[in-house]
Amino acid sequence: MFDLDKFIGTYVTKRPKSMFKDDIKANKEELSNKIKGKSVLVIGGAGSIGSSFIKAVLPFEPSTLVVVDTNENALAELTRDLRSTKGMYVPEDYIPYPMDFASPVFEKMFRNRGGFDIVGNFSAHKHVRSEKDIYSVEALIQNNVLHAKLLLDLLVEFPPEEYFCVSTDKAANPVNIMGASKRIMEDVIFAYSDKFQVKTARFANVAFSNGSLPAGFLARLQKLQPISAPSDVKRYFVSPEESGQICMLGCMLGKNREIFFPRLEEEQMMTFDKIATAFLKENGFEVSECDSDEEAIDRAEDLKNGSLKYPVHYSKSNTSGEKAYEEFYTEQESVDLHRLKALGVVTGKEIPDKEKIEVLFTKLNKAFENETSKEEIVAIMKEYLPNFEHIETGKSLDSKM
Repeated sequence: MFDLDKFIGTYVTKRPKSMFKDDIKANKEELSNKIKGKSVLVIGGAGSIGSSFIKAVLPFEPSTLVVVDTNENALAELTRDLRSTKGMYVPEDYIPYPMDFASPVFEKMFRNRGGFDIVGNFSAHKHVRSEKDIYSVEALIQNNVLHAKLLLDLLVEFPPEEYFCVSTDKAANPVNIMGASKRIMEDVIFAYSDKFQVKTARFANVAFSNGSLPAGFLARLQKLQPISAPSDVKRYFVSPEESGQICMLGCMLGKNREIFFPRLEEEQMMTFDKIATAFLKENGFEVSECDSDEEAIDRAEDLKNGSLKYPVHYSKSNTSGEKAYEEFYTEQESVDLHRLKALGVVTGKEIPDKEKIEVLFTKLNKAFENETSKEEIVAIMKEYLPNFEHIETGKSLDSKM
């Protein structure tokens, strides 16, 4: 039987245990003081990072866990997973809600509860493919930026002890709209840091997370369909378990307006084609490289007849917004590499110019109220983020397998 966790540790992160194990052990008492007996709200908690955050927090025994997510089926699976795990602490006051955090019903629930001690927001459009046209761009910005402000305004009335929201490594010197939206999101949440404690983290790729390309390898194998992957895109990876631990450590141990990131070396980067090749070999197949998606699709028919030669199409990336490498901070940012063993911290962030943010929101909302274009939105975002150098090729990931 294929052991995904073992595969990730052996071939992707190349770590047999979590890189944050020592930091958690060293700070166990402080983590317990921050979490034990507290009420916790996790938005987007049925996703890969949100659910991992929940599993990282629960051993410290919060009194309340409310999980909000628009994916009803994923919430059901999260509950089954928690209830079925030996030794997992689940508080008596545990409720999963299938709802949108920007909806009136969420506000009713939140007000009725009188707020929460700890709030983690993991709801986000995270894919570069989410900028294929103006409609996908608007949905992305609404979720990642504009709706985030609605939540923050509500939190002002019921200030939490800790507020955490996920950013991305793609927010450092962004080249795609998703990364730029997350960089703006950092400023938006930091603008509220005079009201309550605000922290975030810039992420590496979470290996085999929901919707990721490696997760697609699992689905393709299950359906005996060919695999396609870029051969020139290098990425940092953390395991699903590590993703939740990054957020827990950042949320509970971070100071106001700090950005956490995993301390990974450049040689730890992986390309997707290497992951695919190792994945197929681990499942008993020989990789058979093809020159196009079409050729790979045709040759996949042989798999149904028992062939162990698995067709793949590896090619160089040519889609919009793809960055050949990843970085967690810019040259202009101050970084602390000594506080924690496996996490670095971007420090010294000032409260952003709130008037400048309001001007940006006004321009975005006005553009979305009328007929607008992807190019206009990029221009508005670039006006706010001068270092936003959007890579536009006219091609989307949705045009590939």
